[in-house]
Amino acid sequence: MDSSGSATGAPAAAEVFASEAISTLPLATLEGRNVSAWFGERQVLDRVSLTMPAGIITSLIGPSGCGKSTFLRILNRMHELVPSASLAGQVLLDGEDIYDAERKLVDARKSIGMVFQKPNPFPSMSIYDNVIAGLTLTGTRASNAEKDFLVESCLTKAGLWREVRDRLRSPGSGLSGGQQQRLCIARSLAVTPRILLMDEPCSALDPTSTRVIEETMLELAHEVTIVIVTHNMQQAQRVSQNCAFFLAAQGTPGGIVEHGATEAMFNDPIDSRTADYVNGRFG
Repeated sequence: MDSSGSATGAPAAAEVFASEAISTLPLATLEGRNVSAWFGERQVLDRVSLTMPAGIITSLIGPSGCGKSTFLRILNRMHELVPSASLAGQVLLDGEDIYDAERKLVDARKSIGMVFQKPNPFPSMSIYDNVIAGLTLTGTRASNAEKDFLVESCLTKAGLWREVRDRLRSPGSGLSGGQQQRLCIARSLAVTPRILLMDEPCSALDPTSTRVIEETMLELAHEVTIVIVTHNMQQAQRVSQNCAFFLAAQGTPGGIVEHGATEAMFNDPIDSRTADYVNGRFG
């Protein structure tokens, strides 16, 4: 790398590697079929079915405790990490069940990335090493030139390259909250996800950082299918094309009340409960 942090003299193979690593697979459709979930004896989701179309940002909205974050975690097999957790139903990535016994967990995680509510860069790693951390976890080999090119490509797509290119070897934990969240997005992109799940990615950020993250999502939607959980109704309207409204009555598991095009959900909902929620009358 030169003094600016940019890769110089990288062979053409590095560009091919980075291009393949970022976006050569076709956009993917994700579908949940009759998904139910439990924590111990407590059922938190009941037969939820939802298609999240390829190349579309789908927002999951609803009050706290309605199961939308649980549903999101089921979509990349994180729910099963909780000792008391269990589930039923299917999650299909382009028609193939990610819970199939013959499908490796690492394959599901590589295809379906996750960005969490609180930015979580690896604190002991540099910005550079944070981006390429997933290569080790997935057993992907790459030369130094390929890694250099991948780091620049992913940070560029996450809208962060210009801000950090002169300090790639500095700790990722030294970045601002919004920058850390974009670093986490870059880290997710480095392992070639076909789906990117985002669990309230802007809830801990200031308005300026939120705007940058939203712009990043809109740009990435051309390359990866995005599903976002958000309590911010304005954000759901700004970034998503499709929307699903989750609700749980007291003492009952969560489910989807209504789903469809975001514009219709906010301007002409079918269910009165949807209208009440998106207009701030509860939740």
